[in-house]
Amino acid sequence: MDIGQVLTWVTVGGLAGYLADLAVSGIRVGLLGAIIVGILGGLVGGWLFAQLGIAAGAGLVGSIITAFVGALVLLLVLRALRR
Repeated sequence: MDIGQVLTWVTVGGLAGYLADLAVSGIRVGLLGAIIVGILGGLVGGWLFAQLGIAAGAGLVGSIITAFVGALVLLLVLRALRR
């Protein structure tokens, strides 16, 4: 793993986490939280899409979509647990 891959993870994770944070009301995670939620969302989204047999597409856009969906799931679970 080189620095380019790490920067891609952080960028995709940050963007996906930020978009998911905007989409889910009642949760504000901040910049570092958005990056963490986005990276974890990429893992969750990848697993979820594999279980459902869905292909989000290849490349950067597919990675962002996958991470965004996973981040949404994580934030919705977090919001449900907070109540």
